[in-house]
Amino acid sequence: MKKVKGTLTYVLLTCLLLTGRESIGQNIGKELENIELQMDSIFAEYNAPDQPGAAVAVVKNGDIVFKKGYGNANLEYNIPVTPSTIFPVASVSKQFTVFSLLLLADQGKVSLDDDIRKFIPEVPDFGSKITLRHLATHTSGLREEGDLLSITGTRYGDISTVQNILDLVSSQKELNFKPGDQHLYCNTGFTLLAKVVARVSGQSFAAFTKENIFEPLGMSNTHSYDDYEKIVKGRAYSYWYDGKEHKKGILSSARVGPTGLFTTVEDLSLWVMNFSKLQVGNAKIVTQMNTLAMLNNGKTFGGAYGQYISTYKGLHQIYHGGSSRAGYRAYLGRFPAQEFAVIVLSNYEGTDPNRLSMQVTDLFLKDYMSETNSEEKIEVDSYKKLQAKDLQTFEGYYWDEQRFTPSRIYMENDTLRWSVGGGNGRPLVSIANNTFRRMNSHSNLKLKFEIGEQAKKMKIYIDDLEPIICTNYVPVNYAEEDLAQFAGSFYSEELNTSYTFVLNDGKLIAQHSRIEDIVLAAVQKDMFSGSQSFFSNIKYVRDANNSIRGIQVSSYQAKNLFFEKTAHR
Repeated sequence: MKKVKGTLTYVLLTCLLLTGRESIGQNIGKELENIELQMDSIFAEYNAPDQPGAAVAVVKNGDIVFKKGYGNANLEYNIPVTPSTIFPVASVSKQFTVFSLLLLADQGKVSLDDDIRKFIPEVPDFGSKITLRHLATHTSGLREEGDLLSITGTRYGDISTVQNILDLVSSQKELNFKPGDQHLYCNTGFTLLAKVVARVSGQSFAAFTKENIFEPLGMSNTHSYDDYEKIVKGRAYSYWYDGKEHKKGILSSARVGPTGLFTTVEDLSLWVMNFSKLQVGNAKIVTQMNTLAMLNNGKTFGGAYGQYISTYKGLHQIYHGGSSRAGYRAYLGRFPAQEFAVIVLSNYEGTDPNRLSMQVTDLFLKDYMSETNSEEKIEVDSYKKLQAKDLQTFEGYYWDEQRFTPSRIYMENDTLRWSVGGGNGRPLVSIANNTFRRMNSHSNLKLKFEIGEQAKKMKIYIDDLEPIICTNYVPVNYAEEDLAQFAGSFYSEELNTSYTFVLNDGKLIAQHSRIEDIVLAAVQKDMFSGSQSFFSNIKYVRDANNSIRGIQVSSYQAKNLFFEKTAHR
């Protein structure tokens, strides 16, 4: 009988054979071999000797029932990925940060409702209390650390540490929003949480997690990476593809809390098992982590504590993914009712571990699933056919003030199309007089138009979340001589950095000594869209004499940073 590689269920088969139940053992062996073939099919694109790969583990009823590696952990030395290969898992780290905080809370040393300034007085007083709970649920309103670093000129590959983030936070003067009013993904909060754990425990975050989580669970190949010069034996190196060949990624961050966890699919399996059979922590801690967080208005948004919650084909899932600029990708999804979990880790930036994980879930849990997902595709026959003259009323340009993205709704061949950020328009189909979905899409995203006497709006609905409101506007088209008024030098006290805006070939360009030129495109009067995501919206601020006194720079996660106009530097 051929051994089924990578499965602990092989132990069951061996026991059956030894007890004389050979025919049953043969049937199970065939089933296991069939599963491995199907798993190999799912990961086929990563199973080559000359490309980066992935590792996968499946946990069912407290056991690892499948684990295997595909592709290479190191292309220079042709070292294969195995279930024991160590990967940085990026934001999958966040659940360990929350768990560490809750261990301290269980000891009475902190409370989720404590003010962050109680432990980190370097955080400014913004006039509203920011609690540890806000930080753990992405509802603090703090600006995103990654965008702040990018605006200051930090480039891919530059060293970044927790101290860098503390220095940036301490100089901030505004929040994105009042704490608790919104959910906006924010790594800054988890950097601060890790610092709280360190200051309260009297240990480094790495030492605390090792002593209180990793060692008790037997996670011998796991640690919090707080030293960017540390040698990690057995780790995978990351890669991206430039269209011709693979290139090596650069991981130079030593930030822990939002990221920084180095681990394996085997060790994460031990972590998953702890949620159903506790060895570390207690039921109160697990319940808290798995509870949906609430905004000030009493509404939930799909986020729990260091995790997210959703329904997949009728099944309750608790999950988090991970993605780093260096090219690492990760996904950990748990299905508590089925005592099932799947973990996918990869060292290739083109990997979609979420998609792979759901394919694995389809394979193992197909008997538990409903026939369709909540994101059900609507049949064409159910679409409401509208006349061209009715569709034309929705045409126009719409501005997303939340994500600072322009959209255009236009007609083409009697079909309404939606273009975002200047990209190709996606065809829309009507499901009501003023409501549309994307044609041939399984997404449950809906567009609803509201046309009043004074304004026209487009609302984007996704699941049960609050709608994204986009306001109709008339694009401005500045002549080159008009663009000259927007040139100049601008300085941010909060970030201690400057930009110079110049005209080049009829275009307005933002220049920084450490960043590639950012091209600015006019959107509305005194407002431009930038070609970099961290510099995506620029609003000019004028004084009482209508002279430009500064700009407000915003990204989706870091809003309204003020730069004062200065003499040319």
